[in-house]
Amino acid sequence: MYRKILAAVNEFSNSEIAARYALTLARASHAKLFLVFIAEEGIHRDKLQKVEEALARTFLEAESSGIEVESIIESGDPVSKITGLAREHSVDIVFAASRREDIKKRFFIKTVARQLMMKLACSVVMVRVVKMGGIHLKNILVPLRGRAMELQERAYFTAKLAEGTEASVTLFHMHRPITSFFHGEILLTPLEREKNLPKDVEEFRMHLNRYKIAHEKRTGHGSVARAITIEAAQKRNDLIIMGASERSLLSTFMKGNPVELVLRETPCNLIIFRGRKG
Repeated sequence: MYRKILAAVNEFSNSEIAARYALTLARASHAKLFLVFIAEEGIHRDKLQKVEEALARTFLEAESSGIEVESIIESGDPVSKITGLAREHSVDIVFAASRREDIKKRFFIKTVARQLMMKLACSVVMVRVVKMGGIHLKNILVPLRGRAMELQERAYFTAKLAEGTEASVTLFHMHRPITSFFHGEILLTPLEREKNLPKDVEEFRMHLNRYKIAHEKRTGHGSVARAITIEAAQKRNDLIIMGASERSLLSTFMKGNPVELVLRETPCNLIIFRGRKG
């Protein structure tokens, strides 16, 4: 599914971590990796040196892993340049690290990573780095709430990251409580929640089985964002993968979104995944 992967690298160390997720996916997918740095006008020489060192480290690691890799350095507007490079090289998926602005502000604020999510036709991954260091995953948490967008591609993406790190996957489904006029919300028992899992959860499991990825199901209730962050903290998950459709990105202009709350409060690294358009 992925033959060409682009990782945007800048002077911040979290972008190098994001690039290593891209490297892991490239290795598992046998894809070509593009490491791209777009120098904005007036960049300081010290920052440029940090980027060059990060590019060299990631390039050498990719090369030693047998990955076909290309490093590209250009100047200009990052969003425009990355959009053009993705189109020119027929890139399938782009990785970008979140910045402090992404955590503090909302999706309609024009940060680089969020603009890429809105504008690129290919798939886009925003990586929120909480823990620095190498990519050592034991368990990946994948929250699902029924009617998951881009389910087949997100399952493939999850499976390949799990395969590349020998990690297991936990599918975490949030049930909506049953509402009673007289008694308010009625919470389902664990057995009832298990029986009422939506078809999308089972379909996601089928894809993971196809790729032979070890996984389990868990269910929860209550505030979506809080339940996800508590689950990740209690089970010491290494990574959360959440989906973000274009519709949900736009709807955050009007109201809050669990993705944004998890983005701010996640106890571990977080990937926000938006599948290809069309």
